[in-house]
Amino acid sequence: MKTILHTAESRGHANHGWLNSYHTFSFGGYHHPERTNFGVLRVLNDDQVAPGMGFGTHPHRNMEIISIPLEGDLEHKDNTGTNAIIRNGDIQVMSAGTGIEHSEYNANSDKEVKFLQIWIIPNKKGVPPRYQQISLKEEDRKNKLQQVLSPNPDDAGVWIHQNVWFHLGTLDKGTAVKHTLKDPENNGLYAFIISGEIDIEGQKLSARDGLGLTEISEINLKAKSDTEILLLEVPMTL
Repeated sequence: MKTILHTAESRGHANHGWLNSYHTFSFGGYHHPERTNFGVLRVLNDDQVAPGMGFGTHPHRNMEIISIPLEGDLEHKDNTGTNAIIRNGDIQVMSAGTGIEHSEYNANSDKEVKFLQIWIIPNKKGVPPRYQQISLKEEDRKNKLQQVLSPNPDDAGVWIHQNVWFHLGTLDKGTAVKHTLKDPENNGLYAFIISGEIDIEGQKLSARDGLGLTEISEINLKAKSDTEILLLEVPMTL
């Protein structure tokens, strides 16, 4: 097993007033030559957007873009005709493919919206743009790991064009969970701690820390406090 630790404090940071964003990997004005990606995981941004503010219409191409709201309501519009609001408990995916233009705004006038924006490098280029959004059941991740994304349209959660699986867990203090990778021969695992404290294979992690693990087939997790965690299993070869 090999690991790479990205503490919350080591992330890139950009505060634009309306947007306060922390970057686990190189993004925008933040460039770290040793932190450009973890396999096909290209971007993991922890964004806070001021009331009524947001990202104006902008293009993407050949990227799988996933949004996971943590607090507040995020409004999405794109040039395929989609107009939607995603909230905590939802997950959204956009396959940019041949090209898509979209905007994201805080739909609230009285509070921030907080969400994770994740970019995955796809295994197919030039696909038709697509949008998908679902609401997740909180009880399905209570003291266990809930699959929220996969490569298979018929499997649990949303799907993308890549051999990737995401799991969310909401674990009470003291809860121990074992997780087995779907494709350990080709994939690594990136753990992002949304809140709380957890031990993963002897490594203690706190809120907003990230831990990349390779050369593994399964991991053991134990919550040291009430914890919310996101696991991202991704191919390590681009």
